[in-house]
Amino acid sequence: MGALVVSEFITLDGVFQDPGGSGEFDRGGWAFQFDRGPEGNKFKFDEVMAAGALLLGRVTYDGFAKAWPGMHDEFADKMNTMPKYVVSSTLGDGEWNNSTVIATNIVDSIRAIKRDVEGDILINGSGQLVRTLM
Repeated sequence: MGALVVSEFITLDGVFQDPGGSGEFDRGGWAFQFDRGPEGNKFKFDEVMAAGALLLGRVTYDGFAKAWPGMHDEFADKMNTMPKYVVSSTLGDGEWNNSTVIATNIVDSIRAIKRDVEGDILINGSGQLVRTLM
């Protein structure tokens, strides 16, 4: 049975949005202006390697689906091959490898994912999804 694990980039003053800098927000790109060091890099690597699946909201999914398919290393290979579940009422099909769209019965669908997935179910970003689950 998988456990839901929420992983957020957040500043001390509460900025969540656009840590990687997609250009859509005033403060975008803030997270990658700082080196998290070897310990921080190992933490993020171990977090992804422990995951059996990703659970994402639409905005985070769109950004990840644009960025990750073009990357190739052990971390990127894990991101690109593991099952991905995206909660969206507007996305038709998830085009990123191994993507499943959850459009209705969100809570029941996530309960089934938790039952079926081995390893953590990693939620990156996806603030609205996290609020819905809470």
